[in-house]
Amino acid sequence: MTGQKGFTLIELLIVVAIIGIVAGIAVPSLMRTRAAGAEASAIGTLRAINGAQASYAAGCAAGAFAPSLSNLGTAPIGGAAAFISPELAVDPATKNNYTISMTAGAPATGAPATCNGAAAGTAVSTYFVSGNPIGFIGSRFFGTNQGGTIYQAGAPVPVTQQGAPGGGAVPIQ
Repeated sequence: MTGQKGFTLIELLIVVAIIGIVAGIAVPSLMRTRAAGAEASAIGTLRAINGAQASYAAGCAAGAFAPSLSNLGTAPIGGAAAFISPELAVDPATKNNYTISMTAGAPATGAPATCNGAAAGTAVSTYFVSGNPIGFIGSRFFGTNQGGTIYQAGAPVPVTQQGAPGGGAVPIQ
């Protein structure tokens, strides 16, 4: 046994302890970064839906809005691209640990048939879209309506078809 080289058990335990301390410091930071990324993705998704609704209203439904995400995900007749990406074309959609769902308002008065095949009278005058975190990723809840302002809160943002929602929701700066 004399003359052999290697690490003692004590040295290995010290290295393992140091790795454990470094991991204990790094993991919470990693989780915060991951949550911030998921929240940024949810905000971007709500912005994209607002933009898609504006395009839909301007070019497809004579000023009215799509009643669902699946309707926004249906391409106009004639081959143009859909108003939102296929991953959001289901209601509710799940993206980056957030559930994105749309609540339609009242049908728009005199709404014609839309360019993507929805029957006359199905387009709506208002909408509300929410983004709620799934599991432990993200602690902020988001919501927006046809006004285009995105609101955040520590609990689900109440569905509000007109104006600012209550429940402590504040606009994102």
